[in-house]
Amino acid sequence: MAALAATVFVAGVIASPLVVHANESDFVLPLAIPAPVAQLRTQPALGATMVPLAPGQQHLTDALLSNYVARQQQLRAVDVTEAGPQAPLSTEMLMGYIARGSLNGGNTALSAIDSFMKPVAGHQPTVTPDLLAAYIASGYQPTAKRAEVANAERDCLAQAIYHEARGESAAGQLAVANVIVNRARSDKYPSSLCGVIYQGANQGRYRCQFTFACDGRGDAPGERQAWARSMALAKDVYAEYATGAEIGAIPDSALFYHTTNVRPSWSYTFSRVAEVGAHIFYSPN
Repeated sequence: MAALAATVFVAGVIASPLVVHANESDFVLPLAIPAPVAQLRTQPALGATMVPLAPGQQHLTDALLSNYVARQQQLRAVDVTEAGPQAPLSTEMLMGYIARGSLNGGNTALSAIDSFMKPVAGHQPTVTPDLLAAYIASGYQPTAKRAEVANAERDCLAQAIYHEARGESAAGQLAVANVIVNRARSDKYPSSLCGVIYQGANQGRYRCQFTFACDGRGDAPGERQAWARSMALAKDVYAEYATGAEIGAIPDSALFYHTTNVRPSWSYTFSRVAEVGAHIFYSPN
């Protein structure tokens, strides 16, 4: 009889499920999200039919504003008590909510706020004190000074055209002016038109590049019409010179010329490249 009772007891133990009673205080889980809130969170923040834009590129429109206001009103109207009695907020509960929001790409609401609150890259000034100082050191001139230099350059060129070729045709005068521009653009002569025209004028009579600049005579023009033509041509040529345009009357390599009624010794050592009017033009070999 005792053996039979023991057998029944063992069978009952095996057939009965094992029940373990756990202390609910050992587990801290975040509260379930109410169904209305969960449904709202699945909706796009910018509206169901709008195309998401990159952060910072959204334009505030009536549709966007209306959608945002309506969504906020719906969120505020949800009865959070539908999830049941609310337990007191604790550190463990808060950390559980944050951990849940960090899954699967993070908390979208916090991420959206963070992306919009990031400061926009500020405009970096391109003109710095160092750059400005270098610009001034490289030859900066105020506008008034540049205008003064331009007027002087045009006047020097007009003087050279008048005294060197006032009896020439327009093509002949342009060719003479072209030589002066070629020299100013060459590294073998001064870099300005006035510098080229009056080079060596302070070294004595007839020791300069252009005779009228050092022959001891006055340079005041005596023929009004010829001077007016020279001034007009000088204005046009200087405009091309200042912008780096090619004059085109003779080759850019031509740096010398003489009249057709003389034959200086240096003419035998240079290459003859053009003859325009009463002048023959040469380039260095």
